[in-house]
Amino acid sequence: MKAVACLAVALSAAVSLSVAAQQAERPRINPADLPGRQVFAAQCAPCHGAGRGDDGSHSLPGTEALARKYAGALPGELERRSDLPAPLLRLFVRRGAGAMPAFRPSELTDAEIVAIADYLAATAQRSR
Repeated sequence: MKAVACLAVALSAAVSLSVAAQQAERPRINPADLPGRQVFAAQCAPCHGAGRGDDGSHSLPGTEALARKYAGALPGELERRSDLPAPLLRLFVRRGAGAMPAFRPSELTDAEIVAIADYLAATAQRSR
C-alpha cells in the first residue's frame, strides 16, 4: 500500500513538472488591442488559439497541426506569426487548408481578414 502511495506521489510530481516545462517552453502571447482581436477570437481561436485543447492536449488542433508541420521553423500559434499578411491569410481563408474549411465572404469578409492580419502582425511584434 505504501509503495502504491509513493508511486502515486512520484507520478503526480512528474506530471506537474512536465506540465510546467511545457508551459515554460511556450512564450506568452501579448495580444494587441485591435478590432481584429474580436474577429480572431470568434473565427480563428477555436482552432488556432494559444490555449490547450478541450481534450487536454498541449494545444488546439490547428495550432498543433501547424506546430507539427513547421517543426519549430515557425510557431504553431498564429498570434506569434509575423509572416501572415492579409493577401496570404485571405488565400488560406478562402481556399481552406487541410482540415481547415474554406470561409465564404458571407462568413468572413475581406475587411475582417485584413483586421485579423493586422491583429496578428501587431500581436506577434508585442509577443517577441
